[in-house]
Amino acid sequence: MKIAREGYPLILAASSFTILAFVFVGKPIGIFLLLVTFAVTGFCRDPDRLIPTGEGLIVSPADGRVVSIVSVKLDSNLGTTATRVSIFLSPLDVHINRIPITGNVEGVNYQRGRFIAAYKDDASSRNERNSVVLADERGRRLQVVQVAGVVARRIISRLHQGQQVHRGERFGLIMFGSRTDTYLPGDCKIEVAEGQRVKGGETILARFV
Repeated sequence: MKIAREGYPLILAASSFTILAFVFVGKPIGIFLLLVTFAVTGFCRDPDRLIPTGEGLIVSPADGRVVSIVSVKLDSNLGTTATRVSIFLSPLDVHINRIPITGNVEGVNYQRGRFIAAYKDDASSRNERNSVVLADERGRRLQVVQVAGVVARRIISRLHQGQQVHRGERFGLIMFGSRTDTYLPGDCKIEVAEGQRVKGGETILARFV
């Protein structure tokens, strides 16, 4: 099983505490920490995905469940309105984030905030988050926002302004339960529905038209 590189320190720490517990504390605590180690390892898994090909496709930036699809007003280079597709990631989901389109990173903006439950609608505007604006070769733009949840206290992004990226490429993760919002131009054709389960880098979220 492939593991995200950011997960190795966590797995090593959990394994070390497990060994110490078995040696110095006792079997019950050791077994409990062993289960924690397995859970952390599972959380940090990083499976390969089959990335779809085709003109104008926008793939899901995360695994999880689509909790809302709404039209929102914006004051940005996406236009005055956009469609926000919100994906909730439970602690059992793969938490690797992936790039929705091939293109260029036009901006990265990290904002501090609260840590309310990520499945709630106001988490998009109130929680700690990291926003990434992407543009494809035709200048079509979208925005992906990594949103921290109740348990998540660390958002990881490997992107910087001006970077060239490819559809389905891994770009970061959010630790232990979170939300990922994708802001799409209003004329995009949405290919998912509320309540649907999606896979990052593999499920077609929408299409440019």
